[in-house]
Amino acid sequence: MHFPEKSVLLEWTSLCSSLRVFKQIQTHLISRDLLRDDIFVNKVVAFLGKSADFASYSCLILHKTRPALSSFPYNTLLSSYAVCDKPRATILVYRAFVRNGFSPDMFTFPPVFKACGKFSGIGEGKQYHSTVTRMGFSDDMYVQNSLVHFYGVCGDSKSACKVFDQMPVRDVISWTGIISGFSRIGLYKEALGMFSKMDVEANLATYVCALVASGRVGCLSLGRGLHGLMLKKAALFSLESGNALIDMYVKCEQLCDAKRIFDELQKKDKVSWNSMISGLVQCKRSNEAIELFSLMQSSSSVKPDGHILTSVLSACANLGAVDYGRWVHEYVVSSGIEWDTHIGTAVVDMYAKCGYIETALEIFNGIRSKNVYTWNALLGGLAIHGHGHESLRCFEEMVKLGFKPNEVTFLAVLNACCHTGLVDEGRRYFLKMKNREYNLSPKIEHYGCLVDLLCRAGLLDEALDLVKTMPVKPDVLICGAILSACKSKGTLMELPREILDSFLEMEFEDSGVYVLMSNIFAANRRWDDVAKIRKLMKVKGISKIPGSSAVEVN
Repeated sequence: MHFPEKSVLLEWTSLCSSLRVFKQIQTHLISRDLLRDDIFVNKVVAFLGKSADFASYSCLILHKTRPALSSFPYNTLLSSYAVCDKPRATILVYRAFVRNGFSPDMFTFPPVFKACGKFSGIGEGKQYHSTVTRMGFSDDMYVQNSLVHFYGVCGDSKSACKVFDQMPVRDVISWTGIISGFSRIGLYKEALGMFSKMDVEANLATYVCALVASGRVGCLSLGRGLHGLMLKKAALFSLESGNALIDMYVKCEQLCDAKRIFDELQKKDKVSWNSMISGLVQCKRSNEAIELFSLMQSSSSVKPDGHILTSVLSACANLGAVDYGRWVHEYVVSSGIEWDTHIGTAVVDMYAKCGYIETALEIFNGIRSKNVYTWNALLGGLAIHGHGHESLRCFEEMVKLGFKPNEVTFLAVLNACCHTGLVDEGRRYFLKMKNREYNLSPKIEHYGCLVDLLCRAGLLDEALDLVKTMPVKPDVLICGAILSACKSKGTLMELPREILDSFLEMEFEDSGVYVLMSNIFAANRRWDDVAKIRKLMKVKGISKIPGSSAVEVN
């Protein structure tokens, strides 16, 4: 009988991708007792680690050869399964190994904790934390770092800090783990506080975490400082750090700096394009966002994904560019992009804001998995296009189905009342927002809607009483609503002096408010106040902008 050469068997094992073929190779390995040879064992482990689908078989074959094996093959397999798309397989394999007599060491548990973090298995992770402590491995830095990372990924910052504080020695991995853990759950100030306490040199991952946190808290000075430090070390500048810089500058509304970093990237990925496009949308530069998306299609090999298309749909909604939005909608369908809740919500929002309510309702009803943002998109669209009663009906249906309204939901509802003149309903929903059931604090936008509603209904006194009780100063919209109501009634002289003075003291950038105030004062022959407003406009360089309208062409 002819037996293949060892070198041939090694090559077959290296190239193998099918379990059926591997079993044929294994026959030769067993018959020639080659599973005791470390070189062959490593090749077999590399094959078995290619897919979690091979997990059960890996337990079987290692059990047969266990007496001849060190812990290395077991730990290597666990590490392979921990980064695969089925991380729970790591736990199943670990348990099978232990049942078969395997004795874990300090290198066994980090991949186990990594797997627990990937599927948010906080219960399983805590169980293995107890095992680590019982076995005496809890003082090992490698194990401690994996625990900090695990608790951080699962959002348990208290446990992560406890492990971190008990570490006698910390390296850059320890610090990065605790900083990224805080960032993951939105504790950005705490993340930056930890970054400032670092007593070891930061690495690329640390800088990326710190940049993300800087952007989220709007700390531009720190973000610029981090950028400067990174420029001094060429090794720190990569696609990942470039994307983090773009994100930081976008969040701090420094679009020129973000665009400069974006243009300097030799290679751009989906994150680069999405950060820049979404940043332009967030900063009310939707035209530029659509132009950049068009450039991406014509000059880049990167195919748009759901995140990028969601941002483009938002730009279309802001501009009322329904034709472009419809093209994006059709592109999503024809390209086979996953129709998830985010995409569905963006499509509903685009059609609703553009006034295509029937299409928005059709898309909305076809979305299987809705969330509060999906409902908000529909409610907001119905409200701004005068379908107030329908918007309120949908709100009641939303609550009945178990969705909990947020601040944006109530803003849409109050808008619906305002656009439809439903004063009693507006008062009722405003109070409902603050009651124990929802316990939401009205923001300036909510007060603005109710003040506008009352002013439009001629209830100026009630509107003024509401303004007096507001926990914040009135903004340009509230001032405009009250002044417009005063102009229509000719009751400027009845305005409380403190409210009038607060209007005069405010830092408006909108010429409309100044012009309206000036006209009202002039109508009441209060020429000194007219002169004061005109002088204020001149000092601030504010001039009346001529009226204009915009239409979409081609």
